[in-house]
Amino acid sequence: MHFHIVTLFPEAFSSYLATSILKRAAARGKIKIHFYNPRDFTGDLHKRVDRRPYGGGPGMVLQAEPILRAVRRAVGKKRGVKICILSPRGGLFDNARARILARRYRHIIFIAGHYEGIDARVKKALHAEELSIGPYVLTGGELPAMAIIDAVARQLPGVLGKDESREELRIASGEVYTRPESFSWSGKTYRVPAVLRCGDHKKIEAWKRTR
Repeated sequence: MHFHIVTLFPEAFSSYLATSILKRAAARGKIKIHFYNPRDFTGDLHKRVDRRPYGGGPGMVLQAEPILRAVRRAVGKKRGVKICILSPRGGLFDNARARILARRYRHIIFIAGHYEGIDARVKKALHAEELSIGPYVLTGGELPAMAIIDAVARQLPGVLGKDESREELRIASGEVYTRPESFSWSGKTYRVPAVLRCGDHKKIEAWKRTR
């Protein structure tokens, strides 16, 4: 799976993508991540890629042409490409969508907006899908892109090591415990539920279903 990210701030991704599971997935060749900065695709002497919105209003809007050129470079002659725009008004992203993206496409292009958003002609020209990670507004599409990359990557064979590591494929409880069996804090003792220590797997699975 190749992720292609069109963003003004590629440095925002470095710490998250260079740690833990995603770092190992990249090292093993399970995923590849490439960045395309619209500033590298503008003819403006000062690398400017935003302008004031038609119709008035605060803030600046990202111009269409630098983004379209960046996406053209990302697409090249590739097949099996999906283009997504991260937007608070997009369709809500969930695990079902993550599985579809992981199964159907080899290349996913994420366009991360910023400021007041992206010129609407980008979506029309690319027939792109708008995706949102929740009913709130962020300052840019970088965090949503990272969240979706994480969710999609873990659906790929070998990224998590074992398929059963995916909580959604097994009975998993929202409550988890580890050693020690009990400890005291602020005068109160906290213990692991007895059912988890009983050794009866049927009882344990029934308990997990209720949590």
